[in-house]
Amino acid sequence: MADLLRFATAGSVDDGKSTLIGRLLFDSKSVFQDQLAAVERTSADRGDDYTNLALLTDGLRAEREQGITIDVAYRYFSTPVRSFIVADTPGHVQYTRNMVTGASTADLALVLVDARKGVVEQTRRHASLSALLRVPHLVLAVNKMDLVAYDQAVFDSVVTDFRAFAAQLDLPDVTAIPIAALQGDNVVHRSEHMPWYDGLALLEHLEQVHVSREDAQQRPARFPVQYVIRPMSTERPDYRGYAGTLSSGTLRVGDEIVVLPSGRRTTVEAIDTFDASLPQAVTGQAVTVRLAEELDVSRGDMIVAAGAEPTVTSSFDATVCWMSDTPLRPGQRVLVKHTTRTVKAQIQSLHDRLDVTQLEGEPAETLRLNDIGRVTVRTAQPLAVDAYVDDRTTGAFIVLDEATGTTLGAGMVAA
Repeated sequence: MADLLRFATAGSVDDGKSTLIGRLLFDSKSVFQDQLAAVERTSADRGDDYTNLALLTDGLRAEREQGITIDVAYRYFSTPVRSFIVADTPGHVQYTRNMVTGASTADLALVLVDARKGVVEQTRRHASLSALLRVPHLVLAVNKMDLVAYDQAVFDSVVTDFRAFAAQLDLPDVTAIPIAALQGDNVVHRSEHMPWYDGLALLEHLEQVHVSREDAQQRPARFPVQYVIRPMSTERPDYRGYAGTLSSGTLRVGDEIVVLPSGRRTTVEAIDTFDASLPQAVTGQAVTVRLAEELDVSRGDMIVAAGAEPTVTSSFDATVCWMSDTPLRPGQRVLVKHTTRTVKAQIQSLHDRLDVTQLEGEPAETLRLNDIGRVTVRTAQPLAVDAYVDDRTTGAFIVLDEATGTTLGAGMVAA
């Protein structure tokens, strides 16, 4: 079975993100005939003299009418080698929160640059956010090479500028590819217009890039309890299991575990699915875990590998992207949702606001919509947290409005 790659597109306005994704869908034969017919009609209605493939991803009516991307559009396609989930995120500065949302689960960030404009502020912003969100791979797609006569010198100059900035970031893997999305050069098929480029076409690279799910399985086991399954029939009056999804590591029958935040220890007696019992569960697998001893375990608790426990704390530092029109203020009371546990909390202090283009912190009294800052969070009950750099699931949390439950921000636990 083909494995899965999640990737997020990013870039400045009009760099061609939606056109690129449309070209990927079209050239990989992932577009239904009725979808293509609808795009052809809309293109004609808009006066375009070509089939505007960007319309395949601009799904909202306002986006189609204005010719812009204003929301995260998720698209799905597959090849015989791999399946893909694409998050097409907006390029406007005011939609930074959308970029954070799209990249938070991505295995790869696809950052587009207009070959005529080179590296701009939004390029640096999106590269910084990719590093901040610990996206393992980044592709710099230098687009619109057809508008600079497929000049290698232009491509090399853009790549040199980007790598100079990226050297200041913690980006483990950066690959640069020259493309012309409108014409399809180096998107799915290698371009005859750029014989000087001897690398892979974009889709070839996406098919071959290493996805680090195997790495996640090597980390200590983390199993947030989502649901407690109690005896439901006279046939199994003693059945008690804990359902959830293993967020990292491998959990085996017989493993010694710790239930947090209580700290009680026991071993795994069985691992069940709907139709079978398993000797082990791996990262991303939804299972029911039964324990050798009857402990007080509730939704929101976490079953973890003994000897490699996360930190159990009621106070931690974090980086927060603020997603609300109402500013964050120190002392503000909120709810924090961490894996399957939601607790009352307070933003105890705001240390600074991050200038993601200059990679520096600056003094701030509040965080406004799309701002990113460093804060200290204090929770009413302890949470079992890892640093975000170690685990993108147990190191992440969402800030909610205490009264309405609406999302205010997304946070990453500091190391």
